[in-house]
Amino acid sequence: MQRKLLGVIDATTYHDDLEELLTHRSLAALPFAGRYRIIDFVLSNMVNSGIQSVAIFPKMMYRSLMDHLGSGKNWDLNRKRDGLFFFPTPVVDSDINKIGSFENFAANLDFFYRSSQEYSLITNCYTVFNMDFAPLLEWHMHSGCDITEIFHENGTPMKMYLVKTSLLVKLIETRNETGYTCMKDVVLDSEHFYSICRYEYSGYAVMINSIQNYFSTSLNLLNSDVWKQLFIKEHPILTKVKDEPPTRYLKGSTVQNAMIANGCLINGSVENSIISRGVKIGKGAVIKNCIIMQKCVIEDNCYLDSVILDKDVKVEAGTILTGTARDPYVVRKGTKQGALMKS
Repeated sequence: MQRKLLGVIDATTYHDDLEELLTHRSLAALPFAGRYRIIDFVLSNMVNSGIQSVAIFPKMMYRSLMDHLGSGKNWDLNRKRDGLFFFPTPVVDSDINKIGSFENFAANLDFFYRSSQEYSLITNCYTVFNMDFAPLLEWHMHSGCDITEIFHENGTPMKMYLVKTSLLVKLIETRNETGYTCMKDVVLDSEHFYSICRYEYSGYAVMINSIQNYFSTSLNLLNSDVWKQLFIKEHPILTKVKDEPPTRYLKGSTVQNAMIANGCLINGSVENSIISRGVKIGKGAVIKNCIIMQKCVIEDNCYLDSVILDKDVKVEAGTILTGTARDPYVVRKGTKQGALMKS
């Protein structure tokens, strides 16, 4: 069963509402939950479901994504046969947000010709969920369907499709004659002769498509019920391993309802926040309802509430930064914030 399925992750999507966090990276490489990237969820789901061959189609600013995934070793995809494949694509603007663009696939059609897997699972790169695809494949094989589209139980399409690889190749090859540009075009066309089925997923799932959505979804992880639905021992979310020391909590520091990754130095107060690796928080600093990404430095006596700090941000002593749950204050990667800049 496990060798029948090819994983295809479309990493070309760009959401305008996430622009402030995507100036230096692709959506797939967006940091999440302190030590993960968004793509870790769908990629781990594929690996946990027994998929041994995964093709990733990125578009722009994919250096950080390739650095994160490397050879695929952390996902057991550094194999002599099959494994992890990257196919950067010169997608035109009109194809952005079309999951599984046939034009993108056509540029690498030889890969699909050579694939030994009978079925292909085409997914987006930005859904936070933990799903076993093995029951989906078994259901699809016994249903007699040509294409199965995955929906969440609330009725939302998850922009994921299961199809025979031979049919996928046919759709790619005939795209100019049929006018189909992606899988969505096929399932929405009422005049074709394909059997389209709907598979409902009942677990936790959120598609990250805006700053507000990213902020709220991240902080919802501090709810133990949500955490337990995503991080399951039997189906772990895998990520790039980094050898870093444990976080140091200095005398007088306080932490309440927070996720703090390795390698941090905490000398202030952290509440209801997510702190990534290598962050330094100074004495007297107060961090509330915040997402602080890797290697940020927050100096003494700062006050941050409802703030997203991208990587390598420095916040100078005495600075006050505030946002709201609906409109978090975002500081771009590698910049500096001083007390006179925002108060």
